[in-house]
Amino acid sequence: MNQTERRIYLIQGLCREDSRFADIRPEQMSEEEQKNTLRGLMNIRLPAPVGDEWLAVQDDYLQQAIAEKGITSLEQLVPVQDRLYLWQGDITTFACDAIVNAANSELLGCFVPLHHCIDNCIHSYAGLELRNCCERIMQQQGHSEPAGQAKITPAYNLPCRYVLHTVGLIVNGSLTERDCALLESCYLSCLKLAEKNGVQSLAFCCISTGVFGFPQQEAAEIAVRTVKDYLTRTDSRMCVIFNVFQEKDRQIYQSLLG
Repeated sequence: MNQTERRIYLIQGLCREDSRFADIRPEQMSEEEQKNTLRGLMNIRLPAPVGDEWLAVQDDYLQQAIAEKGITSLEQLVPVQDRLYLWQGDITTFACDAIVNAANSELLGCFVPLHHCIDNCIHSYAGLELRNCCERIMQQQGHSEPAGQAKITPAYNLPCRYVLHTVGLIVNGSLTERDCALLESCYLSCLKLAEKNGVQSLAFCCISTGVFGFPQQEAAEIAVRTVKDYLTRTDSRMCVIFNVFQEKDRQIYQSLLG
């Protein structure tokens, strides 16, 4: 199969699961319409078993789609400080041991079709196995994930090995000491969990910023301080990458890291 044939196959398979989408005809769509339809259907699909044949086609499709975007590896970067890196780009294309996902409290990924949040992007390119894996974790846990903690899963089709899911916080109004402590806990929980699982390179996204309201400058200061304190205190040899997407965030981290 080529990528077009894979998209059509995958869309048809998802449509057969839900009678609401019986009239969708992917073969009549443009390439962009097919991509958006497939991603949207994957975004709204509830956790459920997936057939092996469908998964195999999905995996081939996603791995080629990521490769076409272009994969960046840690070896291509130059550290800005000892064991600390700054990289601006799409975290779903970064090859390292683990990346951090800013998850919601249900840990199941974003269900809003085509949403631009990092949670949606990571689940969209990891594939449906990631949502099913998270659901098993949540069933075993028996309650929502508190802010400031972290869980680890395989990365499936992403070029990294693991995804660390941490629930950030939503800031409404003035920033409080509790807000800062919870964000610090997000970074510290991820560092500890990564170390426990033998992760040697960990890429952090900008947790809780953007639509979640945590001021970018203060968030970056907490991130850098927490990571540096942890690496110094534990004598860890783990490499940490601060991944940013917006130019403003890059400038903030650049000023903090030198």
